[in-house]
Amino acid sequence: MKLSFNDVFQPKLFHTLKSYTKQKLLQDSVAGLIVGVVAIPLAIAFGIASGVGPAEGLITAILAGFIISAFGGSKVQIGGPTGAFIVIIYGVIQQHGLTGLLIATIMAGIMLILMGVFKLGSIIKFVPYPVIVGFTAGIALTIFSTQMNDLFGMNIQGVPADFIHKWVCYAEHWKDINWWAFGIGITSLAILIGMPRISKKIPGSLVVIILMTLVTWLLRRYAGVESIKTIGDLYTIPNGIPAPHLPSFELAEGQTFWSLVQSLFPAAFTIAMLGAIESLLSAMVADGVIGDRHNSNTELIAQGVANVVVPFFGGIPATGAIARTMTNINNGGKTPVAGIVHAIVLMAVLLFFGPLVGLIPMACLAGILIMVSYNMSEWRSIVWLAKNPKSDFLVMLVTFILTVLFDLTIAIEVGLLLAVILFIKRTNESTTVQSFTNELDPTHNNDLRLHGQDLETLKIPPFTEVYEIDGPYFFGIANKFDDISRRTHSGDQKVRIIRMRKVSFIDSTGIHNLEQLHMRLQRDGIQLVLSGVNEKVFNTLDKAGLVNKIGRENVRNHINGALSRAEEIVKSGD
Repeated sequence: MKLSFNDVFQPKLFHTLKSYTKQKLLQDSVAGLIVGVVAIPLAIAFGIASGVGPAEGLITAILAGFIISAFGGSKVQIGGPTGAFIVIIYGVIQQHGLTGLLIATIMAGIMLILMGVFKLGSIIKFVPYPVIVGFTAGIALTIFSTQMNDLFGMNIQGVPADFIHKWVCYAEHWKDINWWAFGIGITSLAILIGMPRISKKIPGSLVVIILMTLVTWLLRRYAGVESIKTIGDLYTIPNGIPAPHLPSFELAEGQTFWSLVQSLFPAAFTIAMLGAIESLLSAMVADGVIGDRHNSNTELIAQGVANVVVPFFGGIPATGAIARTMTNINNGGKTPVAGIVHAIVLMAVLLFFGPLVGLIPMACLAGILIMVSYNMSEWRSIVWLAKNPKSDFLVMLVTFILTVLFDLTIAIEVGLLLAVILFIKRTNESTTVQSFTNELDPTHNNDLRLHGQDLETLKIPPFTEVYEIDGPYFFGIANKFDDISRRTHSGDQKVRIIRMRKVSFIDSTGIHNLEQLHMRLQRDGIQLVLSGVNEKVFNTLDKAGLVNKIGRENVRNHINGALSRAEEIVKSGD
């Protein structure tokens, strides 16, 4: 089947504009304005926490927000920088610098585009829930730990990236706490916690930004308190988006561009996977609220394009943001136009209100990010998983610990590996192998009344043994079947029937196992007969040449035919 780009790239904007109305424009404009206001402190906070700056966060929210809305596969998805990327971005910058991050982001964007083009959007959804909960909770704790310096106003230069060493550093500098900054931070956190009880319509982060910026300005101007650090004290806010430019980089001695790309590949892969998972999860949640269905492959392509474009303007990785997406929905957003309006609002802030952004206290942003980390913590999901199978909780716990103590790449890899191993174990345990030597149990084989046959006629012929496999015949069960057949083999048989009516698929290990079994039985003068092989499994065996080796006459559609064939073989040998 020929792959058509039009099949995988179908932006929702183009579809919704066909029936666009003035009423929808008004609704989208209001929603976009509100989301844009909500996104201001978040974009600034995520940019700073990632180790870049407020401008980079805003630029990412503007460009990525526009591209994801204009070309994405969801009607209401809002894109931009998110808390999930903070850990990986900070780690890449620590190891490879800002240029390394930009190159890794472009690589991740290309990966996302390829995922969409090759229709891998649905596969991403199969990432196990415990893995998602584990690394999300781990990211939340890591974000929380990065904010202590600003929350307490300790002004530590060069806080360690490692989780344990970071807290050791905080403990060593506890005497340097700035109580003015801590007051701003803890007050911000208190307002954020209490704001939903006052009004769910007014964004708490916006209220906090306005109030704490005003308080800090008053303290500086009239009380002479200069120790509260603001964004303007640490960063320069540009008055627009810079011109696009290629990331400049200098190769280390003996390093080639290709070796640099190789070293950045794990980080790029993690960014791509994280971006894909978060954006598609956000789109799925949005679908459930608005009663729509997003196009996952189109969404991945749009996410990829955004992450390819943004680095040329100095931006950082972006993805779908579930909190901003829900804000969009709750305020009446109907189409991708709302996301475009949100990008325009952010652009206006960057163009006209840069000096005011510089007045925002760092402790206030710390309070906002601590609240973000709490909302990301998934503690309710952790409690729920604790009540479920221990293996799922183990996967979550290992993923969580690895995310916190090592990095997200290792956490995802090990988490997925553990999930796969446990899946194989569960499948292996649920797949049963039974042996029969006299007659088939009618109560167990409740579908034996086939082809007009009476159950009482289903006697197993002399010198014949029957094995039934209930479940997939893959590498996890192949050895199990081999062990059981060796253990139960009576030694005086002429025919061995393997009943495969409940075998949904067979892999290469299963084929190899059958082939080895056939060869061993041939040496012992025993004929192998297969029963109830479905079309898919039969075609797989046929392509592997196993059907011809066993003999097509020895592969039967149902047990009755297999038993009849066994009688023929036994009689011919008499």
